[in-house]
Amino acid sequence: MAAPASLRDRWLGWRNRLVASPRFQRWAAGFPLTRGIARKNTRALFDLCAGFVYAQVLTACVRLDLFRILTEGPLPLEVLARRLDLPLENARCLLSAAASLDLVRALPGDRFGLADLGAALTGNPGIAAMVEHHALLYADLTDPVALLRGAAGPTRLAGYWPYASGAIGDAASVAPYGGLMGASQALIADDVLDACDLSRSRHLMDVGGGEGAFLQAVAARHAALGLTLFDLPAVADRAAERLAQIGLAERIACRGGSFHDGLPTGADTITLIRILHDHDDAPAQALLAAAHAALPPGGTLILAEPLAGTPGAEPVGDAYFGFYLLAMGSGRPRRAAELHRMLRLAGFTASKERPTRRPLLTRLIVAQKDAR
Repeated sequence: MAAPASLRDRWLGWRNRLVASPRFQRWAAGFPLTRGIARKNTRALFDLCAGFVYAQVLTACVRLDLFRILTEGPLPLEVLARRLDLPLENARCLLSAAASLDLVRALPGDRFGLADLGAALTGNPGIAAMVEHHALLYADLTDPVALLRGAAGPTRLAGYWPYASGAIGDAASVAPYGGLMGASQALIADDVLDACDLSRSRHLMDVGGGEGAFLQAVAARHAALGLTLFDLPAVADRAAERLAQIGLAERIACRGGSFHDGLPTGADTITLIRILHDHDDAPAQALLAAAHAALPPGGTLILAEPLAGTPGAEPVGDAYFGFYLLAMGSGRPRRAAELHRMLRLAGFTASKERPTRRPLLTRLIVAQKDAR
C-alpha cells in the first residue's frame, strides 16, 4: 500500500495540473505579472524541442570553416556564399540562423561578422573538434529509449573509445581519439594549473595522460618539476612520439601499462584529468586505490573533471555527460560529495575542492595521503 501523499506532493500535483491547463497558459501569457515568466518558459520549452537543429547549425558553421573565414573581418553575403560554396539563399539561411544563435553578427549592408561566441570558437580548436565528434553521439541517440533499455546494440562511441569496453587497443585503434582527448585536456589545462599549487611537488605523474597535452602545459609553467605520462601502451607510444616532435622528450617520460596492474611509483603528485568519470564505479574506485598505493606518504592526488550538480551548469553533468557516457558504455557523471566518499574509501585522509575559473568545464578536488 502506497504511503499517503505529503502536503508538498499534493501541492506539486495541483500546481502541475494548473500549469498543464491550456486555459491557464493563455491567461498567464496575457496577465502582466506572469507574462514574462510564461514567455520565458515557452522559449525554454521550444529550445529543448529545437536544440538538435541549433547544434546542426553550429556543425555546419564548423564544417564550412565559417568562423575562420570571418576572422578576416566582416564580409558581404555574396562573398561569403562564394567562399562557403553555397547558393546565395542557402548561405543567407545559414548566416541568419547563426546570427540568431549569437555565433555571427548581422551588419548593415547585408554583411556578417563574428559575434562573441563565434570568436571564442576560433580560439578554442578543441571545441570545434568536439562539435565534429558529436556526429557519433547523435547517431547513438537516434533511439534514446533503446539506448536507455540497453537494446541499442553496439554504439559508435563505444567503438571510438576502445578502452570503454575493456580493450587495450593498438596504435590504429587509439589514433582517432588521441587528438580529441588532447584538445579536451588543452582546453582546461590552464584552469587546472591556476587552481592547484604545485610548488612543493617534486615529480608529477599524469595518469590517462593521452598524448601529453596537459603535461605540455605543466612543463611550460614548472621547469624543475619531474614529469611522467602513464597511459595504455599504444597511447603512451603515440605520446612519446608527439612529445619528441615538440622537444619535450627529455622532460616527460612516457610509460605504458594498465592501472589494473598497479601504477608506477616515484611521483609525489598524481593527476587524473577528465579520467575518472569515464569509468564505472568499481574500476573508478580501483583507480583511486591504485593512485593511493603509488603515492608516497604525504603525496597528493589531483582530480579534475566536470561534475554533476555544478550550480548553474546542471544540464552539463546530468544531461550531456549522463547520456554521452551512457552511449560510450562506461562511466557516469558524479557529484563532488561522491568523489570525496570514494577518496576516503581509497585511503585518502583529506580531500578538498579548489575553485576553478570555469567550473562548467572542470572542477578540481585535491586529496592528500596520510604523511605517516
